Amino acid sequence: MSEIKVNSIKGVAASDAAITINNTDGSCAVNNTQRQGKNLVDNGAFSIKQRTASSITTSGYLIDRFKTSFANHDEALTSSYVDVASGTTPYTLGFRKALKITNGNQTSGANSNDFVGINHVIESMNVASSGWNYKSTTSYISVSFWIKASVSQKYYMRLFSGDGTQKVWVIDTGVLTANTWTKITDKIPGHADLTFHFDNGAGLHAQFIPYYGTDFTDSSVPVGSWTAFSGSAQIPDMTTTWWTTNDATFEITGFQIEVGPNVTDFMFETPAVAQERCMRYYLEVASGGMVFGQANIYTHVSFPVVMRGAPTLVVTPGAGTPAGLVANAFGFYGYNSLGPQAFLFTASAEY
Repeated sequence: MSEIKVNSIKGVAASDAAITINNTDGSCAVNNTQRQGKNLVDNGAFSIKQRTASSITTSGYLIDRFKTSFANHDEALTSSYVDVASGTTPYTLGFRKALKITNGNQTSGANSNDFVGINHVIESMNVASSGWNYKSTTSYISVSFWIKASVSQKYYMRLFSGDGTQKVWVIDTGVLTANTWTKITDKIPGHADLTFHFDNGAGLHAQFIPYYGTDFTDSSVPVGSWTAFSGSAQIPDMTTTWWTTNDATFEITGFQIEVGPNVTDFMFETPAVAQERCMRYYLEVASGGMVFGQANIYTHVSFPVVMRGAPTLVVTPGAGTPAGLVANAFGFYGYNSLGPQAFLFTASAEY
């Protein structure tokens, strides 16, 4: 009987081995680019929008799990929930919705403290239990997303850890072709300084950056390597063109972070599953009341999912808001003295 003894099998032009052999026990690890693992990003297809507004002109959430932040502008920017145009890629791959930012008219030009970004936070326990050996430089996560902008220039996306010694990884999109969807990918190794606690805190932050002023940039910030977190040197210096172009647009969809060195096909979820993941952080529930006595009408609501933590409650209508509201991750209760009344409760446990 003949046999072949090798350490690994790798394609001629490949940078990673397709099969790696354990020389001690003979087991192997297969690098399967079609693997469908878990996407650590909630609502990565941008299919869920529980909030009723079609657009907002303030910093905040429009689409679940993605928060737009901007400041020091002359005219407010607009966040919109938009369709991916049919016939385009990523439409042909199954993506139907995107988050779009439309710039205002920044008449004073680009000032050092101007900024706009889109933020997503992955819960720390979800990173800690993902299977990524984040302390090891030979263990990877892979990042992929689709991006489109009306201004042809270079943009940045960055990841940074929320626990322990904070580290930052910057991704460079390269100069994009205006008004054309482009898929960006990156492979990110672990680092000895990374820490992710097994708790409900903010673990891994992801930020998409149409523009940051020079108060937040520095030419020394590296792309494609872990570096120390800095509030004043978050990304490399950016060109000001997008920020100074009235009504410039910036869109993203198809955001995926997965464990492993290879970017695989996007793992689509049914809208029901995607919404359930989002409801851990934000949901709206309606409630009437039950009469337990002559004086007060009592309300008790159990949440359909366990929320990340005790939520902040906003009650509509405000008149007759139940008193003594007590909330935790499982639900809430309270009472009012105005008789039977229907309420809409918005519960938020967002970061």
